[in-house]
Amino acid sequence: MQREESYIGFYRRKKKVGSFAHQTQSSAVRRSGEGGKFNKMFLWTGSRAAQGNQYERRTVYQKIREHGYLDKRKTVTALKAGEDRAILLGLAMIMCSMMLYFILGITILRSYMESVWTEESWCTVLNSTNIGDMTCTFSCGSDCYEVSKYPCLQVFVILNSSGEVYRLSHTEEMLEINPECFYVPKCKKTCNMTVIETIAEHFKRHQQFPCFHDRERKQENVLLTRLYGPNALFHSLFWPTCMAVGGTLIIAMVKLTQYLSLLCESISKIKR
Repeated sequence: MQREESYIGFYRRKKKVGSFAHQTQSSAVRRSGEGGKFNKMFLWTGSRAAQGNQYERRTVYQKIREHGYLDKRKTVTALKAGEDRAILLGLAMIMCSMMLYFILGITILRSYMESVWTEESWCTVLNSTNIGDMTCTFSCGSDCYEVSKYPCLQVFVILNSSGEVYRLSHTEEMLEINPECFYVPKCKKTCNMTVIETIAEHFKRHQQFPCFHDRERKQENVLLTRLYGPNALFHSLFWPTCMAVGGTLIIAMVKLTQYLSLLCESISKIKR
């Protein structure tokens, strides 16, 4: 009986020892599980914080990039508007020059082509006399015309290259108004006599001077000054030509700038 009781007591002690070991093991497992959960939570929160920092960095970078893109876009838009205005200015200059060419072509160029006084030579004054007063009409208002008189100075010259005698006229316009007189003043109520006297004294002091005659020498008059000569044609066509050249240069410079910008952009893309 004592052995059985001792055996039962030993068994109970052993059971208590086993239960204590089991409790210790279970508590260790629980602690390890809680530690694993804590480590997992720490890693998750750490990764989340890192992701948040990366997101913030990306957002800042995107903002900077978008801001730079907007500035670049504004610059490109401004440059494009300026280029369009420059091209329009160049086209307007070319169109204005074309209009001036047309106007000058039907006036000065046509008169220059139709002029027969193309040969230049030297003339010597033979005589200059006032042959009397010539009548002219001038306008004094709407449907009102009056008659006036002006002195007619007639000048004869000798053409040095041929020795022939011709009547001298100031310009083509004076020849069309009155071929008998050297100079025809503007028709007014009272004409100025001092102009004719000054011209007569000038021919007395200067006996020889260059003059213009026709090549075939069929005209009875020679000219002292050509209104539609090479100098007049050059001065009349100079400014329209400058305007056309300037407009063309503006358009060419804009197109060259656009080509160079596209070339630089393509080179930068290739380097990237």
